[in-house]
Amino acid sequence: MDVSHISFGRTLVVAPHPDDEVLGAGGTIAKLASEGEEVFVAVVTEGKPPAFDPATIARTQAEAREAHRALGVRETLWLRLPAAQLAETAHATVNSTLLDVVRRLSPRTVLVPFVGDMHMDHQLTFTSALVACRPHQTEYPKLILAYETLSETNWNAPYLSPGFLPNVFVDITEHLDVKVKAMQMFASQLREAPHERSIATLRALATLRGATVMRQAAEAFVLVRHVI
Repeated sequence: MDVSHISFGRTLVVAPHPDDEVLGAGGTIAKLASEGEEVFVAVVTEGKPPAFDPATIARTQAEAREAHRALGVRETLWLRLPAAQLAETAHATVNSTLLDVVRRLSPRTVLVPFVGDMHMDHQLTFTSALVACRPHQTEYPKLILAYETLSETNWNAPYLSPGFLPNVFVDITEHLDVKVKAMQMFASQLREAPHERSIATLRALATLRGATVMRQAAEAFVLVRHVI
């Protein structure tokens, strides 16, 4: 699907963890921001002691702020639900937390993690985001797209969980370098190639998705809903 004629408008990117938004939609965020659109990122979880070291948590959040500044994010919202424990968190709590964000921002577009991702936090974030975006509200998002996250989307179980079959592509040729710069700011999350969370792999995926639609670089999404 060609999205060049679609106005994303105010956009909310829902990230289960810091860096998911850069991996999955960093180029799109930079593109929209450069076009004057308001882009917000809601980071759903944060690490909690003792499983996560406070210094590591602080470092990751500082990296996220720098990365978001580079991409042109208008505001980062920290929802602070427990990382790797969304399955143990009351579903109503996750739903209401995201609903509060959607009602506050009234986004036209919402970008969410893919439901088939390996990490349970991603799956539950997708489900709760859709609850928060239900169309029986007075105002609701008109466009919902699911992004792919390297090291999560590509590790799903074939035939047992949904496969990521993209049908929406955003040309990020002019914004790939900004995405890479933002990811480099997540030094704690980067790995050496051929690890999926390497800069080389990030560029390779952008090249592959771009070639699919005859572009130099692209990000791919699955269309969840589009109300015209």
